[in-house]
Amino acid sequence: MFRSTARSLIRKIPKTWVHDFGARNLSYEPLSWSQGSYATRMPPLFHPLPGLRLPQPLPDHMERFPTKITTLPNGLKIASEDSLGPAACVGLYVDSGSIYEKDESVGVTHLLERMAFKSTRNRSHLQIVQEIEASGGSVGGSASREQMAYTYDTLKECLPEAVELLLDCIINPVFLENEVQEQLMQVKGEIGERTKDPQQFLLESLHLAGYSGALQNPLMAPEEALNRLDGSIIGKFYRENYTADRMVLAAFGVDHENLLAIAKPFLSNLPRVLPVEVPKSTYVGGDIRHKVDSEKTHVALAFEVPGGWHEDKDATVLTVLQTLMGGGGSFSAGGPGKGMHSRLYLRVLNKYQEVQSFSAFSSICNGTGLFGIHLTTGSDFVAKAVNIAANELLVVATPGQLTEVEVNRAKNATKSAVLTNLESRAIVTEDIGRQILTYGCRKPVEHFLHILDELTLDDLTLMAQKILSSPPTMACLGDVDLVPSYDSIINQFQTPH
Repeated sequence: MFRSTARSLIRKIPKTWVHDFGARNLSYEPLSWSQGSYATRMPPLFHPLPGLRLPQPLPDHMERFPTKITTLPNGLKIASEDSLGPAACVGLYVDSGSIYEKDESVGVTHLLERMAFKSTRNRSHLQIVQEIEASGGSVGGSASREQMAYTYDTLKECLPEAVELLLDCIINPVFLENEVQEQLMQVKGEIGERTKDPQQFLLESLHLAGYSGALQNPLMAPEEALNRLDGSIIGKFYRENYTADRMVLAAFGVDHENLLAIAKPFLSNLPRVLPVEVPKSTYVGGDIRHKVDSEKTHVALAFEVPGGWHEDKDATVLTVLQTLMGGGGSFSAGGPGKGMHSRLYLRVLNKYQEVQSFSAFSSICNGTGLFGIHLTTGSDFVAKAVNIAANELLVVATPGQLTEVEVNRAKNATKSAVLTNLESRAIVTEDIGRQILTYGCRKPVEHFLHILDELTLDDLTLMAQKILSSPPTMACLGDVDLVPSYDSIINQFQTPH
């Protein structure tokens, strides 16, 4: 493409100009600095070109724009952080998820995610798609157990239209029955494919086995719920949970006063309702096994993280601990930058060829969470692999087993990941929205970096001990006959080491 463009451009240049340029600037003589021939024909590049106006350079250090928050009379919060550049991202975050589902509404959160940016009282789905395409923007919706997120990434000049469309889709949905049935049919078709993502499937199973109460509710709609759900059930759940006091409109790359001027007319009339009590959950531990015809066995072994996001120091310690343990697949290109220096790579994946994947994972909610190891191996090695996983968790909880070198490496890797993520408009927008839903404010990144800097080796050991003091939860998928019994796992963690 570029070659043909260059040819057509050359054909349009007058031959006299080409000849004159060559006569003045080209020569068959060697370009020798000692003779000065190059310098006389070409201006030196370390001086500004005459007549060329350059923009002012940015200073060596620039402070981030502050995060500004405005609370409307109905309780809805509007928060933004400005930035330089031509693009912006805006998102609406709702304190609603699968923990708020009741027996009759199980699976609604999954459907609400899939019904994002469908028909409203003001627009058809086709009109919504056409307007998004015309702006060159991108939209998305995501569901979790405690929060819903809807985002629109676009150019700043399209911001008024983007905000209006985003809010219309969330405030005025109609849940047309034909659109609901279309999504239900797609979800039914995907049920058989869920085991093809073993990590996500086992994470769902861990919540089902490890908790009683609200966190036991499935995030993915179960098959038995799909024949019951319809537009009226979805609409009822939506009206009960999508209220002004549980919403945050967050944006990055936007002037706060400009955002208020655009959004307030659409949001001020939302009704304020009485606060809703957060459904209770209790971690109990447990065991769940899914036997399927497979040569591989997938196992997830996890424990409770007490406090969850509300204990931000513990959550930061946990992040460093997960980075330190690391792990991954048995084959990974890229060397040390891909985490191949981590404990689980050095101590497990490099040592046992039978292990296909072995990695630390976490799933954190507001008041609790899970931390553990996910592994994949053949059925003939799974008993050994589970014992290795248990031993690796016990080792990090044993004083004197971690080194300052690996702790500092994990701290630096965590810090690098945090700062790199905050280069993304979408991630900054999400950080603003989710923090305000969780903490009621946005804590600056310096707060978490300070926690990171102050972390010690003992903090990681104590965190591991706190986690392992809870009963284990284990979920298995595949050929599970040779997976160690749940009682044997309990005994392994209760036996003094």
